[in-house]
Amino acid sequence: MIHFDIVDLQNELNNLEKQTTENNFWEDAKNSSKVLKRINEIKNKVEQFTSIKSESSNLKEIMELLKQESDEELEKELHHGTQILEKDIEKLEISTLLSEKYDINNAIVTLHPGAGGTEAQDWVEMLYRMYTRWANANGYKIEELDYLPGEEAGIKSVTFLVSGDYAYGYLKGEQGVHRLVRISPFDAGGRRHTSFASVEVLPEITEDIEIDINPDDLRIDTYRASGAGGQHVNKTSSAIRITHIPTNIVVSCQTERSQIQNRETAMKMLKSKLLHLKEQEHKDTIDELKGIQMDIAWGSQIRSYVFCPYTLVKDHRTNYEVGNVQAVMDGDLNGFIDSYLRSLV
Repeated sequence: MIHFDIVDLQNELNNLEKQTTENNFWEDAKNSSKVLKRINEIKNKVEQFTSIKSESSNLKEIMELLKQESDEELEKELHHGTQILEKDIEKLEISTLLSEKYDINNAIVTLHPGAGGTEAQDWVEMLYRMYTRWANANGYKIEELDYLPGEEAGIKSVTFLVSGDYAYGYLKGEQGVHRLVRISPFDAGGRRHTSFASVEVLPEITEDIEIDINPDDLRIDTYRASGAGGQHVNKTSSAIRITHIPTNIVVSCQTERSQIQNRETAMKMLKSKLLHLKEQEHKDTIDELKGIQMDIAWGSQIRSYVFCPYTLVKDHRTNYEVGNVQAVMDGDLNGFIDSYLRSLV
């Protein structure tokens, strides 16, 4: 059951706004940033609730008028308004589910192909296009951080940042193995192939979150970028690869124009990975993670995309499914995202 207490939210908002009036509030930049972020988060939810309440009252008034006298135009207005109200309520319900610690943060997404060479790499490129289309349709910004093209076609690996409120909250359920079944365009015999790709989703770590990393635990390498970043990245060794030696976590960034910018971005990515791992392992400090192996394990898929012999996209965790595969590949993911978030309640 989804719980939404407008009184509690308004009380919390009042208390936070009182903090901003205290004399020493702005002296602690990290805390003030955190408080302002939470204020904005609550205001958005309160505004959503107020708007729904107002629209609901308007629709009730129209219903009362229709009880007294039939009117075709009012009936159309009631029908249209009810549809919009239902969508607004669903949107508020979903935003209420996004209450975990990092849900409001930006998301760092990494895609890797499974075994299968060009076929699997092409599947990664299809997924990258799918998430880009979803982000654009939902008001999020995509920034490519690392890109390694396939030798013949597709992508060997890609990491990108999805920026906007609740990007991580909405995308966290995409983490896992995605399975594709189709007639391969790379098979001269026209046979059906099954391909796998892994999707990793991490929250971008904001400045108010402190992660202590021992510099001696890092190996930093520079290299010439190989992605589709234009002429500049191919002429200089500005790309950065950082290895966290104790855990063998490796992050790379090659899309910024300078080595310093790439290093800063790569460190953000590393911090996100270490924080995620630390919380998964229930460790108190990063140092306790020493010796953990970061081998990729494909495991069982979370979602299947079937192009042949029939068309179906099915999430195996929620059993939510859609027959229009092309719409999903064009970024229509909200049904899958919403059903996953509701399954957590």
